[in-house]
Formats: sequence, structure tokens, C-alpha cells
Amino acid sequence: MRVAGLGFRRGAPLAALEAALAAVEAQGGRAQALATLSDKSADPTILALAARRRLPLIGVEVAGIATPTCSARIQAMHGTGSVAEAAALVAAGPEARITVVRISAPDGMATCAMAATEGPSE
Repeated sequence: MRVAGLGFRRGAPLAALEAALAAVEAQGGRAQALATLSDKSADPTILALAARRRLPLIGVEVAGIATPTCSARIQAMHGTGSVAEAAALVAAGPEARITVVRISAPDGMATCAMAATEGPSE
């Protein structure tokens, strides 16, 4: 299963989330699900992205999840180095690994990363 994790600032435009997701999918293949912070999973922008892409959206908790990259600001705010990477890892499951590290949208309003697990759909 391939899960695209998304981190985004409040008020991020749909275009920012789409750009970050497209960049990650160009390197890691098509996402089979989207994941983000539980408290942002009802945000209209990410709901619109999930609906547009016809993908399930998984809200997760990310504190304490180790990630390949680390932003000091995100670490202080959320207890993990990258919301995108941590969300992808948690949603993809315990055997998941990062296949594409976080990529930022050109406007810096969103990041996306891909995690994957082995399975029949791979």
C-alpha cells in the first residue's frame, strides 16, 4: 500500500496540496490513500483533494514518530520532524518505510511524502 502523507498550513490552497502530491507521485507512484494530522483531516482543502482523487483520507497522530528529515519548527509544534513523512508512515502501517521524502509545494504551503508497505497491491 502506498500512502501519501500531507502536511499543510491553515489556509493552504488546493493547488499547493496538488503540487506537492504530484511531485511525490512522480517519484513514488500513484498514492492509494492520503494521510494527514487528525485535527486537519476535516479541513475543506484536503477533503477536496481526497474527493478529487477518489482516495481515502486517514487522520493520524504523529507525535513521537521518527522521520528521515527534520524541521525544528515542526518538531517543536508536532513532536515529529516531518508531518508529511510521519503521517504517511503511521497510515501505511507498522512495516511501512518512506519511499519518497517530503517535497514542498512551490509556495511552501504544503509538503508531501510517500510511505509504502509490501503487499498484494504493490
